[in-house]
Amino acid sequence: QVQLVESGGGLVQAGDSLRLSCAVSGRTSSSVIMGWFRQAPGKEREFVAFMGRSGGTTDFADSVKGRFTISRDNAKNTVYLQMNSLKPEDTAVYYCAARITYATSTSPSSYNYWGQGTQVTVSS
Repeated sequence: QVQLVESGGGLVQAGDSLRLSCAVSGRTSSSVIMGWFRQAPGKEREFVAFMGRSGGTTDFADSVKGRFTISRDNAKNTVYLQMNSLKPEDTAVYYCAARITYATSTSPSSYNYWGQGTQVTVSS
């Protein structure tokens, strides 16, 4: 069993930065594929970023490329999503998720474990 706890959300202005954290327990974060997803009101949950098991493979949604980065601190068993140059359209509940396979995926349905989510609100 894997437990995921997100933190770091909040209310910021357009152009600001936030760093979301996802604390992993039950397995080492480097042994699973870690993903970040978001869901805005009235919309489906969408892919934001993932990091492969080795940490060498990452991918980002086109809407966040160049603004968001994903990283892992193995000592803290924590995965981060650094969000820069935030826009109002980034407003959503952000979720981290873990996938227990070797193949990476951008599909929410392919992830096995989910955190409770953290709200990010970007004002214009």
